[in-house]
Amino acid sequence: MPLYEYECKKCKHRFERIQKFSDPHVKKCPECGGPVEQVLSAPAVQFKGSGWYVTDYAKKSSAGDSGTRDGSKKKEDKPKAESKTESSKKAEKT
Repeated sequence: MPLYEYECKKCKHRFERIQKFSDPHVKKCPECGGPVEQVLSAPAVQFKGSGWYVTDYAKKSSAGDSGTRDGSKKKEDKPKAESKTESSKKAEKT
């Protein structure tokens, strides 16, 4: 059930009530009987766990995808050239 916060217009007393959505709003201050208005307040939110990171979300799998979203086939990537040059390969053999 939601927690509603009220403030008295007459004595400035602030108080809270746990009410159903269907319950009528409080009209009178419990301290002085004056008119009250509902106050907007920030909700209390508590996040538990390690945190919110990009790694917390499931990865979109590319396995089984035959193409892109528009149905066209993806280009095959060329194999990358080796990072070692031939001179460094010769140095390793000796």
